[in-house]
Order: sequence, then C-alpha cells, then structure tokens
Amino acid sequence: MSRIPSDVWSIDWNVNCQAIGSSESSIKYLAPYVFKVAISDSRIVKVDGRNVFIRYKKTGSERRRIMKLYVMEFIRRFLQHVLPTGFMKVRHYGFLSSSSSISLDHIRKLLEKAYDIKVVESESKPETVPSIICPHCGGALKYCYSILPFQMVPLNTG
Repeated sequence: MSRIPSDVWSIDWNVNCQAIGSSESSIKYLAPYVFKVAISDSRIVKVDGRNVFIRYKKTGSERRRIMKLYVMEFIRRFLQHVLPTGFMKVRHYGFLSSSSSISLDHIRKLLEKAYDIKVVESESKPETVPSIICPHCGGALKYCYSILPFQMVPLNTG
C-alpha cells in the first residue's frame, strides 16, 4: 500500500524552466545548491532566545541585510533542503549516466572529429598506495577520516 496520499496525484504541478544562458552561467547557478548546505555558519549572526538572526542579500542588490526568524521557522526552512533517504544531490547524466548506451570509444571518436585531435587512452596504471603500518605493533592501519583544523569566523553583530 502506498504511503503517498492519493490527492497528491491530482495536483497540477508547475515546473518553472527558464533559459539561463551559457553553460558557465548554469554551473555558477547550480554550484551553491550542489556543493553547500542550506546556510553556512558564517551567515548566522546570532541566536537570541527563540530567534535566529541570519545575514542575506536580496537578488540584484549588494546590500547585506539581517533577517530575524523564530527558531522553529528557521528549522523548518533548513529542513526543506534535506533530501529524503535514498535521494542523491547530483546524479550523473549524459554519457556519464549508468543508462547511457554510448560507448567511450564512440565518444572518443566524436571528440577527435569535433576538435581534430587524437585522444589516446592512458596506459599508466594508478600507483598502489602502500599500507600504513602501526609503529608500535606493526599491524596494518585502516584510514577512517581526517579531522580538519577549526577556523574561527568573527561574528559581526552590528
């Protein structure tokens, strides 16, 4: 039995698709949505009682503004950017898609024809990384994660 309410399927959805120019402008437009979280720590000015103050700029303006949001509204807006379990932020598309029927040989030939170059497949094999050995017991170590240094960001509350 579907957990999606049946009235969802009767809604007339409106998808807003607009041309945004060159591929470079597409990347500039999509990059903040793909590689960042909903709001960076540096944009949170302060948390005062039950309110969160965030820094923002209106589209087309360079003036920085501060918005006061009730904490539950801030959390609601933030959670709108959290993907449901199993969803991916970026999927491969075009010839990188898993469902693509175009072979790499065909793509190589198209590149050679379009740019009048010879595409040569690299014959070098990636170097194997030597295993890290514990200096105390001589056992193999397994890399789990890195802890990056913390960077303090000054808060400008005025």
